[in-house]
Amino acid sequence: MFSIFNWILTYDIAIDLGTANTLVYVKGEGLVLDEPSVVAYQISNGPRRVLAVGEEAKAMVGRTPGTIEVIRPLRDGVIADFSVAEEMIRHFIRKTRRRSSISKPRIIVCVPHGATQVEKRAIRQSVLSAGARQAGLVLEPVAAAIGAGMNIADARGCMIVDIGGGTTEVAVLSLGGIVYATSIRIAGDRLDEALTEFLRIKYNINLGMAAAEHLKKYLGIARKPKDGVGDTANLRGSDGTHGTPREMLLSQAQMAEAFADPVRQIREAVSRALLHTPPDLAADISDTGIILTGGGALLRDIDEELRLHTGLPVAVAQDPLKCVVLGTGQALDIEAAHPGFKLIDYES
Repeated sequence: MFSIFNWILTYDIAIDLGTANTLVYVKGEGLVLDEPSVVAYQISNGPRRVLAVGEEAKAMVGRTPGTIEVIRPLRDGVIADFSVAEEMIRHFIRKTRRRSSISKPRIIVCVPHGATQVEKRAIRQSVLSAGARQAGLVLEPVAAAIGAGMNIADARGCMIVDIGGGTTEVAVLSLGGIVYATSIRIAGDRLDEALTEFLRIKYNINLGMAAAEHLKKYLGIARKPKDGVGDTANLRGSDGTHGTPREMLLSQAQMAEAFADPVRQIREAVSRALLHTPPDLAADISDTGIILTGGGALLRDIDEELRLHTGLPVAVAQDPLKCVVLGTGQALDIEAAHPGFKLIDYES
């Protein structure tokens, strides 16, 4: 009877507060929400008020009149607009909250390894203000490794590369901790920007970010196809000189050219991590390989590009988009099973 009462009284939520998407995991229920990290405000007739959050708000991007403002409150994996982030978190908590629960939830949020103490405090305060009774933080590469099924408690070294929306996290882990990690603010959003820049500079075509993201998912590739062209698709944008509608046929070879610089920077981050890895752990990684997580892991041939560059086995995790949020949720169980491991930071 006590355990049932305790379950009703309290519950735990894990949040992957991503630059592109926010995922919410409720302990005992699994993944309950996956929506874009976007908020739309009505800014006319007095103080601004929330008009839409998540999917509904994202549908408004690039299509709003002057009376509506669409905001992405996170940039490069951390909060850029605190008040908007708080509204968004509060909305998502409300959507996932158990009606039977009496108390506020304990909320665990993942943060980039490169987040500053100021940024971490801002995330924690936003979560507490949004309705959490307690706010804990888990480092993103640790959460990604756990969610990918890696045994981070083991003495063997493992390497995780989490390519999210705002940051790419590269880490070597062993015995429940990070031996070396680096975080670069090059990831999915930068790929979208690289495509729009490529089209504007080389073909004088302006393309919206929503269209760029769609093309990335449909046609994106990390390296030039073997036949020199690959698949193709029509894109619709506007002429950079006259502003008139314009179409062109885009190939995967052109996509690889557009993505060349951000892909290079991801490769270099992996190389730096390997360079700083102790020899014994490097030997382990040569056996276990590198695991890719995050939405960027779905970019075609990114695993092959890293495999050729490092000479190591590279694999994409099963369901890479969910690894971070699942690992954040599982961190509670791992701490309980291994009291010596401190995965969750509750300090102010």
